[in-house]
Amino acid sequence: MDVFGTTRSRVTAQHALITPDAWVWQDLPGWRGAKGVVHISPQMGARFAQTSVALEPGGFTAGAADGVERVVWVRAGQVSLKLPGGASYKLEAEGFAYLPPDRPHELKAIAASNLVVFEKRYQKAAFELPDAVVGKTTDVQGAPFMGDSAARLQTLLPTDERFDLAMNVFTYDPGATLPQVEIHVMEHGLVMLDGMGVYRLGESWYPVSQDDIIWMAAYCPQWFVAMGKTPARYLYYKDVNRDPLAS
Repeated sequence: MDVFGTTRSRVTAQHALITPDAWVWQDLPGWRGAKGVVHISPQMGARFAQTSVALEPGGFTAGAADGVERVVWVRAGQVSLKLPGGASYKLEAEGFAYLPPDRPHELKAIAASNLVVFEKRYQKAAFELPDAVVGKTTDVQGAPFMGDSAARLQTLLPTDERFDLAMNVFTYDPGATLPQVEIHVMEHGLVMLDGMGVYRLGESWYPVSQDDIIWMAAYCPQWFVAMGKTPARYLYYKDVNRDPLAS
């Protein structure tokens, strides 16, 4: 308990840093045997939702709301996933799944588990819905980012145009940075998985560390440097492959 009411958390119209001391756990619609923290949502100006979910053994969900796609990334524990048609999977730490809209699925905790969940309303276009994708982060090769082997990017989902979102894991060796201040049309949701560093958001520079959550609106200036003695790593979302003038 902080008797002086201080926190590293900040929420602005263009970005947010939400640190674990500020998290408020609650029941989640559509989940049973679970508690969650909705870190990012349209209520703050975002076009997607990012939630931390803690599942007790046997806790489950039967799918997202109508028209909503979902990405689940397992931080700890073990969950079973059942898809339409009978396919089933077991997801452990660093396992992930992309779940298309309007295709019910069952996600159930085999053991106490912690998940990162991203959801957005799928933006339809002139092609079929994407298929479900199931994988494990450690099976995805990290590629040097813009030629820098000290900053490595793992692309978790296919890059074809059916997908209107991307999920990546970025790993930085100590001292590595984004090569430029980025300003772009894409929106981000991010969770620090390991390590620490400094994130520039807008005109502010924030110290960040494991479990911190970051929201970046479109066109928010952004930059990162890894600090400390161990690599820094974060999981992040962005919207992709759609005409910015499309509704």
